[in-house]
Amino acid sequence: MPDLLLELFSEEIPARMQRRAAEDLRKLVTDALVERGFLYEGARAFATPRRLALHVAGLPARGQDVREERKGPRVGAPDAAVQGFLKGAGLAGLDQARVVSDPKKGEFYVAVIERPGRDTLDVLAEILPAIVRGFPWPKSMRWGAASAEPGALRWVRPLHGIVASFGPETETPERVPFAVDGIEAGFVTHGHRFLAPGPIEVRRFADYLPALERAKVVLDADRRKDIILHDARDLAFARGLELVEDDGLLEEVAGLVEWPVTLIGSFEERFLAIPPEVIRATIRANQKCFVLRAPSSDGRERLANAFVLVSNLVASDGGAAIVAGNERVVRARLSDAAFFWDTDRKVPLADRLPKLESIVFHEKLGTQYARVERIAALARALAPVVGADADRAERAARLAKADLVTEMVGEFPELQGLMGRYYAAEQGEPPEVCAAIEEHYKPLGPGDRVPTAPVSVAVALADKLDTLAGFWAIDEKPTGSKDPYALRRAALGVIRLVLTNGIRLPLLPRFAEALGAHAAASGAGAGPDLLAFLADRLKVHLREQGARHDLIDAVFALPGQDDLLMVVRRVEALGRFLDGEDGRNLLAGTRRAANILRIEEKKDGRAYDAAPDPALFALAEERALAAALDTARAEAGRAVAGEDFEGAMRALSVLRAPVDAFFDKVTVNADDPALRANRLALLNALRAATREVADFSRIEG
Repeated sequence: MPDLLLELFSEEIPARMQRRAAEDLRKLVTDALVERGFLYEGARAFATPRRLALHVAGLPARGQDVREERKGPRVGAPDAAVQGFLKGAGLAGLDQARVVSDPKKGEFYVAVIERPGRDTLDVLAEILPAIVRGFPWPKSMRWGAASAEPGALRWVRPLHGIVASFGPETETPERVPFAVDGIEAGFVTHGHRFLAPGPIEVRRFADYLPALERAKVVLDADRRKDIILHDARDLAFARGLELVEDDGLLEEVAGLVEWPVTLIGSFEERFLAIPPEVIRATIRANQKCFVLRAPSSDGRERLANAFVLVSNLVASDGGAAIVAGNERVVRARLSDAAFFWDTDRKVPLADRLPKLESIVFHEKLGTQYARVERIAALARALAPVVGADADRAERAARLAKADLVTEMVGEFPELQGLMGRYYAAEQGEPPEVCAAIEEHYKPLGPGDRVPTAPVSVAVALADKLDTLAGFWAIDEKPTGSKDPYALRRAALGVIRLVLTNGIRLPLLPRFAEALGAHAAASGAGAGPDLLAFLADRLKVHLREQGARHDLIDAVFALPGQDDLLMVVRRVEALGRFLDGEDGRNLLAGTRRAANILRIEEKKDGRAYDAAPDPALFALAEERALAAALDTARAEAGRAVAGEDFEGAMRALSVLRAPVDAFFDKVTVNADDPALRANRLALLNALRAATREVADFSRIEG
């Protein structure tokens, strides 16, 4: 079957946009084809710094003929309805329609619409220009004399050429006949900008790949990454060193070169006195190079005074000039970093705190200095809860943001916290204070490490609780997909800190404390609303671990559920209970009771929440259920109070048999009103007993 080859050749596409652009191209073209009835066997898109390419395999040469019967109005219908039918069906008159008789609906018109299948080449010529013109680049530009004209093409960088061919492997492919802003689709592309800049004629994908390889272009980004990684490892190994691998940098560098050539450079050993993270950040950010480390027997990372760079050239001198140029820049950057390191260490972190008064955290929430004061107070209050020393938790919190005004963090913001730890250690702060300064930002995401040292946990919780309380106080909550202040991340951080460390932390009092520190706090409803927000985040977190969201709803529906650790333990126990036969049957009985109560209470306009009267029990099954409920509710209540949720479930499990017997033998809606009301009250007692552990009405199926 025929294949499509499409290439869009331009100036350099930013590396961060390439992979997404390739996927967008694949999806836009294939979706447009499928929408028009053209199915395909496979599609793959590629990106290099100067091109987007797409190969769609197994397309039909021609679309299928379409025959459709369209039902129209009844015979004798108003003229407006008839004319609308004719226009929609593309008929000139009713003589081109059939009259069909239906025993129930009478006679009505039917149009038979037959559309011959279109040539795939014509369809491609129709859809490809629109896709090019409307391509969803995050940023785009116009260029040249035509850029001032209305509707001028916008592209990420100036577009120079289009290759578009379609045809089977056994025949010469045809050019897809279209043009965009004077750029005609054809068969000519170009190789590497410097190594093989001449024109290359390609007509099918099978020829396209090897032609580009000969012209020093590796089309597949993943293959470029593989080449860079293996060559870098080999270069490091030849020097007796190891590559410090960096997936993000590897992805970026693979998007900067079409023909990757790895080289190794070095810098003066004296720069190794700088913290290794600074060296790595300097070389990575400024030169897009990989750092190397020396093998270590004690497990500590020791960087080597060498780095791996990736060139886009095969140089005649073996890359010596390229390496020398990179070494000069790296040396200059490391000299700056060494200056920052020496300068910053001359001023103690505590002496930097007044500078935080000039940094606005948020216009409605004050300065970073005011925020530090709030976090320090919260950390001190949280210290006993997490088993931390209160003085050290407060000290760490006061110093945690001080590195924001250092020269090093000003140059490399991603090192905040880490540099604070280094500077604190240099000035003799206790190890747990130093660790907390770095770790109080954690966890930054689902895969990030959760701090476990008590002082670090106290400061990390205080930082996140202040953030959440502050933005709730000024009513700046996340909406939809928008979360500019990363409040969902902060909430998940609180959840992971609590659960990982097994912390008993009732949140409503902590929210009230954190909200009370904000002059902008509005109303008493912010705390419960913030708890509901954390409950939603907890559902997402537990659902990702396989827990059922309805069980979380069932537990949170009970009053006073603001202790996340206890909520999770109760959910886990409830899940295990419902996995058993007793749990499933009791759930079915409880749901049945709840449904009956809901219907009858709505009909009667009253709640049956009074205690059932034993004197009105007419059947043994009523008495048996009432006795079982009294025992189960008392035992379940004691177990919950003792945080023995498994015991609470066992207490409820004895209800299964009397509940089954009750529904088997007892008619709830008895003719006697007093008997009926008493039996409904008994069902309410069943509902109340199960609510000792969860709201069973919230549990699905």
